[in-house]
Amino acid sequence: MQLELLFEAFGKVMFDPINFLFVFIGVTSGIIVGALPGLTATMGVALLIPFTFGLDPVKGLLMLLGLFSGGIYGGSISAILIGIPGTPSAAATVLDGHPLCKKGLAGKAIGMATIASFFGGTVGALIMSFLSPQIAKIALKFGPPEFFALAFFGLGIIITVSGKSILKGLISGVFGLMITTIGFDPLSGCPRLTFNSTELLGGVTFIPALIGLFGYSQVFQGIEKILILPPVKSELKNIIPKFKEIGSVFKTMVKSALMGTFIGAVPGTGCDIAAFVSYGEARRSSKNPEKFGTGILEGVAAPESGNNGATGGAMIPMLTLGVPGDAVTAVLMGALTIHNFQPGPLLFRDHPEVVYPIFAGMILAQFVMLGVGLGGARFFASLINIDRRVMTPIIFLLCVVGSYAMRFSFFDVGVSLIIGIIAYFMNYYGFPGSPILLALILGPMVEQNLRRSLIISHGDPLIFITRPISAAFIFIGIFIIITSYYRIKRAMEKEEKMASVAEKERID
Repeated sequence: MQLELLFEAFGKVMFDPINFLFVFIGVTSGIIVGALPGLTATMGVALLIPFTFGLDPVKGLLMLLGLFSGGIYGGSISAILIGIPGTPSAAATVLDGHPLCKKGLAGKAIGMATIASFFGGTVGALIMSFLSPQIAKIALKFGPPEFFALAFFGLGIIITVSGKSILKGLISGVFGLMITTIGFDPLSGCPRLTFNSTELLGGVTFIPALIGLFGYSQVFQGIEKILILPPVKSELKNIIPKFKEIGSVFKTMVKSALMGTFIGAVPGTGCDIAAFVSYGEARRSSKNPEKFGTGILEGVAAPESGNNGATGGAMIPMLTLGVPGDAVTAVLMGALTIHNFQPGPLLFRDHPEVVYPIFAGMILAQFVMLGVGLGGARFFASLINIDRRVMTPIIFLLCVVGSYAMRFSFFDVGVSLIIGIIAYFMNYYGFPGSPILLALILGPMVEQNLRRSLIISHGDPLIFITRPISAAFIFIGIFIIITSYYRIKRAMEKEEKMASVAEKERID
């Protein structure tokens, strides 16, 4: 039954010219956004959501999914050509991609990145398509305690992996949680933190907050650092790798794609973590680990397979449990909600006409990305030369239009601008933005299910421990928080030691 629904949805998406066009537009736009340093896939999806309001929900979601897939891949273009990752997920690609460019093999590096991205994305999309319904059946057994524990688990992960400072990650997360308390109390109906403003009774609208976090903050950074990106000097030749070259990295792509999908399925991780873990494992298991960082195709294939595999993996918890796998799926979760679809186990039962086109759209997006990536490599590469003095005003205009279009409210524009200013200064002082975004998504889930659980248990907090699934998520979350703390602490001590040795050698 599931396979029949998937093939039927794939046929409708593939052979409907309009649906195919929306996937193509999304993928192409995503590659452009990803190739421009500073324009993340998260911001691209967030800015595109307001333009999907008037579309059929499936067509709008197909375009957003295409942008997600294309955006993660597109970051590799600037990473290879100028050594600046277009997206955080492409940071690991710089390590071997740019050295290949310096060797005059930029075309081959981009070709391998395209094929590896296609392979990883396809593996992730297929796993998502065939495992999500099974996970949804398990999720149907979830009650308020389980959903609270799951949200706690997600918040714990995103905060502890949000940079070198756990304290700053916690502060960012608490700030996001505070924003979610604005408006009517979800259970009692009492207004909270509205400052006598009727506009805030419904709380801070998600899309303006999102655009403020990832849109206006980028504009302010662009204003601060108005500059022209370095030109691409490498001539792109031999873009399509040979079968022998693909065969030499095939095992690495398989392993990285599976690892990336698994990591992406863990709420709050994301494509950037998947890329670095895949790169590290490829280097660890390589017969020639010393060549990594000098410019080898395996060093490009591993992170690109990993981060694109994570795109499908990140969709699994979002669709089945209503918990976003990363920042982009948090935005996509908002898009589903705006179109009156509540992500979670009931989505599979009540709206299969939406779920299966999403599966088909993710698979189709990988093939479109392969064709567009290989065919348009030279064109996309030229876009990274756009003057920031031109790009920054365009981004600003899109931010204003996007925040206004949600409710046609200038109040939302003001709220978005204020959040953008706060996000800019937080970023300036090293406070990560991802915990804020995940807190905006998971905050209401934490509060509502915590209070409902306590009502069910008549105030007894042991309800979270006596139920197996809830207890498992809570204990795993605590374990991850503790281990992450010591991991970050050891990394900081190692960096300080290396810096001290380097300083001593310089003085000597």
